[in-house]
Amino acid sequence: MAKNIAAYIDHTILKPTTTEADVEKICEEAKTYGFAAVCIPPYYVATAKRLLDGTDVKIATVIDFPFGYNGVVSKLITINQAIEDGADELDIVHNIAALKSGDWDSLTAEIYTCTEVIHQEGKIVKVIVESGLLSDEELIRCCELYAPYDIDFMKTSTGYAEEGATLHAVQLMRKHLPASIAIKASGGIRDYAFAQQLVDAGATRLGCSASVKIVEGSKQS
Repeated sequence: MAKNIAAYIDHTILKPTTTEADVEKICEEAKTYGFAAVCIPPYYVATAKRLLDGTDVKIATVIDFPFGYNGVVSKLITINQAIEDGADELDIVHNIAALKSGDWDSLTAEIYTCTEVIHQEGKIVKVIVESGLLSDEELIRCCELYAPYDIDFMKTSTGYAEEGATLHAVQLMRKHLPASIAIKASGGIRDYAFAQQLVDAGATRLGCSASVKIVEGSKQS
């Protein structure tokens, strides 16, 4: 049972029409409720850095979102810019097209290169595998692939696929990942009951846009 569900949450807004006013709002809510991080488009990282300066709220952003099919050079450009702008955590969509083509060598090169750069800067790596598009066998293969590269989190979903976070995916990831790699569940988490089930299944971070509703729901449980 999560003692304080807010501390698990990356308060998220990633819609393509996100405005600066939207970012200001979620940053204020993150400070008020004590969320772990805000997760915002790369364009707004510098804005969030200014708004959250002096607080404990981390700044997360997404790389190659939501499809992940750009090459490593493109990913690195976005990563370096995000770090320069003040990002603490980088949520990278891996190359799902490469996975579906069976090109595991490309995925290996991608994660090695990206993780090395991010960790050299002391930042956090989260790899979004889009579990709703994967078979169990593919998800297990991802766990086996990424385990040796010391990623900080494996993340279930972007929220843009038909299926987001599921208890089954989190449980399967927890079973096949080393304890040193945490799990972020995201996509379709809209109430406290489901959020708590995901934590109980092994998630230690939750990507949510309904964060305030979830926290208020926890007070009623």
